[in-house]
Amino acid sequence: MKIIVVEDYEQLSAKAAQFVAAQVILKSHAVLGLATGSTPEGMYRRLAQLNREGTVDFSGVITFNLDEYCGLPPSHPQSYHYYMNHHLFNHVNVRPENIHIPAGDAADIAAFCREYDQAIAAAGGIDLQILGIGVNGHIGFNEPGNCLHAGTHVVDLAAETIEANSRFFASPDEVPRQAVTMGMGSIMRAKRILLLASGKSKAEAIKETVSGKVTTAVPASFLQLHRKATLILDKEAASLL
Repeated sequence: MKIIVVEDYEQLSAKAAQFVAAQVILKSHAVLGLATGSTPEGMYRRLAQLNREGTVDFSGVITFNLDEYCGLPPSHPQSYHYYMNHHLFNHVNVRPENIHIPAGDAADIAAFCREYDQAIAAAGGIDLQILGIGVNGHIGFNEPGNCLHAGTHVVDLAAETIEANSRFFASPDEVPRQAVTMGMGSIMRAKRILLLASGKSKAEAIKETVSGKVTTAVPASFLQLHRKATLILDKEAASLL
């Protein structure tokens, strides 16, 4: 596990964008695993700028998003479909047919989960998986518990996750209680992993992630077992290391 500590969020965003851009420049048909939330917004902004400048070409890139809320249609302002279009896809030349985001409103969600994993495998696997981290150490929506799922699945969101995500909704009652998420097996099979964390609220989770103890109580701690996992942290997120 490689840890890079930068001064602040702007430097984190710039460094992360350079990391992703290098992957796409190296492999024009790269398969990217993408994350949502507030942390990657600056990275997506910079990637859009690099695309406008002609530095990075997304026309051959294939994307798979980590997760989506259950019950929200793609047009909902708080859906991750909407988020990705708003922050990245509407601003770069990625082909619509190359974009994959879990369908939280699928009629047969179990069948969809199987098909999502099959689509990742058919694409050759994920070359670079982008991750954020929850205050409780979750990655994707793989919440702490006695066990972790390997494949894409439906998960009941933890109280901490609902509380943290309620800032995006009018009230905590509006936050969906379930989500579809890639499983830990899907994440760990990525050839490279890049986890981003910013702010003091993530410091404890980062400390537990790199503490040396791999536990289902901190799903992100499994990244210690990955051969090519990189963490980019600002000083506040790294303050307890």
